[in-house]
Amino acid sequence: MSYAYLFKYIIIGDTGVGKSCLLLQFTDKRFQPVHDLTIGVEFGARMINIENKAIKLQIWDTAGQESFRSITRSYYRGAAGALLVYDITRRETFNHLASWLEDARQHANSNMTIMLIGNKSDLQHRRAVSTEEGEQFAKENGLIFMETSAKTAHNVEEAFINTAGSIYKKIEDGVFDVSNESYGIKVGYGSGGGAGAGLGRSDAQASRSACCS
Repeated sequence: MSYAYLFKYIIIGDTGVGKSCLLLQFTDKRFQPVHDLTIGVEFGARMINIENKAIKLQIWDTAGQESFRSITRSYYRGAAGALLVYDITRRETFNHLASWLEDARQHANSNMTIMLIGNKSDLQHRRAVSTEEGEQFAKENGLIFMETSAKTAHNVEEAFINTAGSIYKKIEDGVFDVSNESYGIKVGYGSGGGAGAGLGRSDAQASRSACCS
């Protein structure tokens, strides 16, 4: 299946905030309540449409543990978009956003589109970070903001597609030199995986952990 553009994404944030679950919900339309801890990097891909153009999203889901930060940093380079995820029920994951954002700004290109995501919106009774706080952080740092639930699929589709829409607009506005693949954008010419192209593990072994909403 041919595509007009390929956009490379990276998903970042603390461990256990639901990064892998968001990717699985977007690529496979399913929720896995118990998920292996990501060791290194996981990968997923899916075709979407932006303004009647087929766009292939190539999404790298990174490990949130501090010990993997150096591996994660190498994936910032050449990413057109980033989903920066925190867990609305765990304030410490929100408090760590500044550190993640600093990493992204330091290692990625300056025109990378960053979507801030407050995940687990289905757990309102356990909310520790208000929607207004998320909106304020996004506004102060020039990010797009959305709350999602990987469990119910609320806003998951929109988070990935809105990020792609922002990247596409930057292409239309001439912000990106699409001939330079270091921006995380590739002009399509061959076949890309179909709409259901799913997850592949880059590492076979991982320890068992409860995932996330």
